[in-house]
Amino acid sequence: MALGLGSGLCSGPGSGNQSDASSSPGISVPIPVTPVAPGPIIPNPMFALPTLNFTVSQVAAVCETLEESGDIERLARFLWSLPVAHPNIQELNKNEAVLRARAIVCFHSGNFRELYAILEGNKFSKGSHHKLQEMWQLAHYQEAEKLRGRALGPVDKYRVRKKFPWPRTIWDGEQKTHCFKERTRSLLREWYLQDPYPNPTKKRELAQATGLTPTQVGNWFKNRRQRDRAAAAKNRLVLFMAFDK
Repeated sequence: MALGLGSGLCSGPGSGNQSDASSSPGISVPIPVTPVAPGPIIPNPMFALPTLNFTVSQVAAVCETLEESGDIERLARFLWSLPVAHPNIQELNKNEAVLRARAIVCFHSGNFRELYAILEGNKFSKGSHHKLQEMWQLAHYQEAEKLRGRALGPVDKYRVRKKFPWPRTIWDGEQKTHCFKERTRSLLREWYLQDPYPNPTKKRELAQATGLTPTQVGNWFKNRRQRDRAAAAKNRLVLFMAFDK
């Protein structure tokens, strides 16, 4: 690390590289200047950078706060500032908030290989699955687009998802159909058979039961009614054609 110190550091004001003389009048006694051999400059411990020595819980809390704020740059700087020889390094490397923060930084910096290693090598709780699943898929989409030199279409993305399924560390194993889990769809179908036109109160109850938003619940019922009407119209047409013969 270059500190910008010149060779005249030990020289007096205005003396440059010349030798100083004695203060006795009429007497000039040259003082030899010992040349300093070039080499690495060892920083003074007084000016060493402070070491962040947070506890694991404090580190996790900072990671979660910066993650929620969306400030990826500050999150990356904070992770970089953590000491390598942390007293609880093993616990720190297994903390979910820290691992999730590292995965986010890797994703946004394009370090997908490290991202995959973090996601595949550590078990995450269900609350982290959605965000990590999105990063897993988007990272593979970006790699596929870079490889093919073009944007991916729906079929391309489907093939990428089939080729690179979520690891079980970020997936509970339950299959999804049309973006909704099968358990959610079963519950929606049961309610639909009872009432195809749920009021706002029932939509909110369904949203709490399924983990969806009331808007998503309303859209599902709307789409289901449209499909049923289309199927009924098709059946009427088939019957009409059959009797017309």
